[in-house]
Amino acid sequence: MTDQTPPVQTFDPAVRTAVVTGASSGIGRATAELLRAHGWQVVAVARRADRLDELAAATGAIPFVADLTEQSEVDDLAALVGQLGRIDALFNIAGGAIGTETVEDAIIDDWVRTYEINTIATVRVTRALLPVLRTTAAEHGWASILTLTSTAGLISYEGGGAYTAAKHAEQAFVETLRLELSGEPIRVIAIAPGLVHTPEFSLNRLHGDQAKADAVYAGVDHPLTAEDVALVNVQTVELPPHINLDLVVVRPVAQSAQHKLHRGPLTPRIEQ
Repeated sequence: MTDQTPPVQTFDPAVRTAVVTGASSGIGRATAELLRAHGWQVVAVARRADRLDELAAATGAIPFVADLTEQSEVDDLAALVGQLGRIDALFNIAGGAIGTETVEDAIIDDWVRTYEINTIATVRVTRALLPVLRTTAAEHGWASILTLTSTAGLISYEGGGAYTAAKHAEQAFVETLRLELSGEPIRVIAIAPGLVHTPEFSLNRLHGDQAKADAVYAGVDHPLTAEDVALVNVQTVELPPHINLDLVVVRPVAQSAQHKLHRGPLTPRIEQ
């Protein structure tokens, strides 16, 4: 990773501050944008420098380029945050799915990568930034850790073995962390989205097959967008700080359950 000069000169320690991972696209970017619109300082973390530069130019977010599966780069992030000295909220948004193979046809490298980018990266970042979250809680009263899990972390489905396994583990991480931080003024929150139509999630999962990616959302009346989930993320953290929403499941109305997705217009059943 190239050297990154900490933008301490642009940082105001009196202003609420968030670290948002996965900030270069999708829900992470939308969350960073909305936080900035609400007056938060944001350290925006992702692998793609060009995307982060665009976000920084548009919003004033502080960009930080890092691959969170690399401990040394997480250490660099922790060093920056330690220098800044304040995090009111950590948004663990980075993640993603790879492949739709059955367990019988599992591609082990995809399973390992899926676990690394969803679960292990979240553990790395949270462990590294927890000291500053504690300092912030001591100085300002409260801090929050919000992790974007998934309904895939609550129920399994065919062809989703790698992703559901990783997200179940990530959900277990959230629940364990909440128990371990009992007695401290630090909220631990899981947001579990169902079907969300973002440009990259299904495309990446399906190895760039645009037709298959489009078919995932075909005919769905108002699937969730990245902006919808970002709204839930930010509203949850902006609740009075003694309120903890342990788990928020957010789906489009068209998706009644993990296995029940209505395709076609949503229409009232009115008896004649």
